[in-house]
Amino acid sequence: MLTLHHLNNSRSQRILWLLEELGIAYEIKRYERNAKTMLAPPELRAVHPLGKSPLLSDDGLVIAESGAIIEYLLERYGHGRFLPAAGTPEFLRYRYWLHYAEGSLMPLLVMKLVLSTVPGRTPALIRPIGRAIVGGVEQAFLGPQLKLHLDYVEAELGKSQWLVCDDLTGADFQMSFPLEAASARAGGGAPRPRIKAFVERIQSRPAYRRALEKGGPYNILG
Repeated sequence: MLTLHHLNNSRSQRILWLLEELGIAYEIKRYERNAKTMLAPPELRAVHPLGKSPLLSDDGLVIAESGAIIEYLLERYGHGRFLPAAGTPEFLRYRYWLHYAEGSLMPLLVMKLVLSTVPGRTPALIRPIGRAIVGGVEQAFLGPQLKLHLDYVEAELGKSQWLVCDDLTGADFQMSFPLEAASARAGGGAPRPRIKAFVERIQSRPAYRRALEKGGPYNILG
């Protein structure tokens, strides 16, 4: 039996959505973040040494990393759904976006989140210095890089309804988390109507709504 080890407010929400879209039998084991540190509970380390989520268990096999989980599910249980044919240009685009999500876009979003906590964690006497350092990084590097990447995704979404083609693929599941995060927390600058429409299409799908009901609060959206 497939088991998804699901952490609230995490990347595992997109795996839960994929499982609902595939309509296959699975179990969900929920874990809650520490309210103070926002870190995953130590119980996840009993499943995988890094103690991260998502984790997928299947007949004794434990799979980590969202991209690897998506590939595994589509290859073993997809029966051709959400996966372009091998050797096609669409397959290359699918593979590109599957890696781009965590290799290029998410590091910037994580950096923005981490930097936003620095002033509040800095002693009061040097807090202005902390704010100045964060502001300098935002202005010189992080802001321009986020704009570059989000403008790029916005332009790519002009080529087809979804990221790869006019059909939903595994790449869209993988990209859902960073684009939801960017829309909710890092969307400053010029409006990006295609990204906005992409997120709205995702969130309107019945399988996505079922995943929210099963996964619990998903505050990245707020």
